[in-house]
Amino acid sequence: MILMIWNALNDLTGYFHNNSKADCCSSRHSSVLYGAPLYAAAFLLPWFPWKYYHEGDWLSGLQLVVSLCAFDSTLTFVQQAQCGLFVEIFTRYESRLQLIPVNQVASLVGSTSILFCGLISDNLEILLSFQVIAVIVAILATASLYTGMCHVSHLEPKRSLEENHLSETVQDLPWTSVVSLVRQILTQKNFRLFLIVNFFQVFHLTFFSNFMMIFVDNLIPMDVLPSSIRSIMYGAGFICPQCLVLFSQSWLRKFGYYKIILFSFYLEGTASIVMLLLGQQYYYFLALYLTVIMVIVQASFCLFNLPLADMVDADLLKFNRQSPLSSMVFGINALFTKPAQSLAPMVILSRLNQFGYGNPNKSTILDLHDAIFNLICLVPLGIAAIQILVWSPFSIRKKTDYTGAF
Repeated sequence: MILMIWNALNDLTGYFHNNSKADCCSSRHSSVLYGAPLYAAAFLLPWFPWKYYHEGDWLSGLQLVVSLCAFDSTLTFVQQAQCGLFVEIFTRYESRLQLIPVNQVASLVGSTSILFCGLISDNLEILLSFQVIAVIVAILATASLYTGMCHVSHLEPKRSLEENHLSETVQDLPWTSVVSLVRQILTQKNFRLFLIVNFFQVFHLTFFSNFMMIFVDNLIPMDVLPSSIRSIMYGAGFICPQCLVLFSQSWLRKFGYYKIILFSFYLEGTASIVMLLLGQQYYYFLALYLTVIMVIVQASFCLFNLPLADMVDADLLKFNRQSPLSSMVFGINALFTKPAQSLAPMVILSRLNQFGYGNPNKSTILDLHDAIFNLICLVPLGIAAIQILVWSPFSIRKKTDYTGAF
C-alpha cells in the first residue's frame, strides 16, 4: 500500500521533470547522468541487511519500504529521461524500429545476470555470492548508462530561444492549466485504451516474475525438475523475450506492432486453455507453459514503448504543441499502470493465504496446489480476454492514422 501511494506521488513528477530549471533536469542527458549512480545505489539497498534480523524485526520492514520507494523514485527519474530521448531523438517509426534490436541486445546481456545469479547463488541460498553479483551488476549498469549518454549526447535535440521561453512559460502555469493539459491527454480514446491494456500487462508481468519460483516449487517436485534446470528455466524467462523480439523484427516491419501485440494476447489465452484442459499432473508441460507465458508477456511488453511514442506524436499534432509533452505522457502512463505492480502481489498473496500458503499442512496442501494451478491458468486467460477486447478498437497503427484517431 505504501508503494502504491508513493508510486502515484512519484509519477506526478513527470510534469516537473519535463519543465524543471534545475541543473540535474536541464536536459534528458543530465537527468540520466545525475540519476545513474543513485539508481545503482537504490538497486543495492535491499540486498545488504542493515543488521542481523530476527523474525518479526520491524527494521527489516522499514528497510524493505525504503528500498522499494528509493528504487521506484530513481527508476522513474532515469526512465522518463530515457523515454523522452527515445521519442524526441527518433521521430520516425522506422528509426524507432531500428533502435528496438539495439535495446533488446542490451537487455539480453543484462538479463543473463538472472541466470548467473541463480546458478552461482544456488537460487539465492548463498547470500554472499548473490551480493557480489549484485555489486558487479550495479557497477556495470552505472558505467553503461554513462557510456550510452556520452555517445548520444550530441543527438539530443537543442532547443531554440523561442522554445526555451515557451518552456519557462509552461513551467509557470497554474495548477488549473496543468490539470487542463492532463485532461487533454486523457481525452484521447487511444490513450485510455492503451492505459487499460498496459495496466493489465504490468499486472500480468509482475504476477509471473514475482511468483514464478513459488509456482514451480509448489507444483513441480524436485525430483522431476532439479535445481539447475529450475535456474535455467528462471533465466530463460528473462533472456528469451529479448531473443524473441530480435527475431521478430521482420514481422514488426511487415505487420506492425498492433497486430503482433494482439496476436500475443490470443497466444496467451490459447496456451492457458490448453494447460487448464491438460491438468497439473503433466509436470513438463507445466514447466514449458510457465516459461512460454512469461516469455510472451515480457516480449510483448518490450514493444509497448512504440505505441506510447506514437501517442506522444499524435498528441503533438492534435493540439499543435510547440514541443512534445513526452515526460508528461510517460508520467501519466506510469501513474495509472504502476499500481498494478503493487496490486498483483497483494491480490495473489491474499488468495494463496486463504489456502494455507506459508504454513501448509497435509490437509491443505492439495487445496493450495489446486489454487495455484487455477491462478496460473485463469489469471492469464482472464487478462488475455480483457486485453483482446480493449486493444481491438485501438486505431493508431501507423503514422497516417494520427489525424483521425481521436
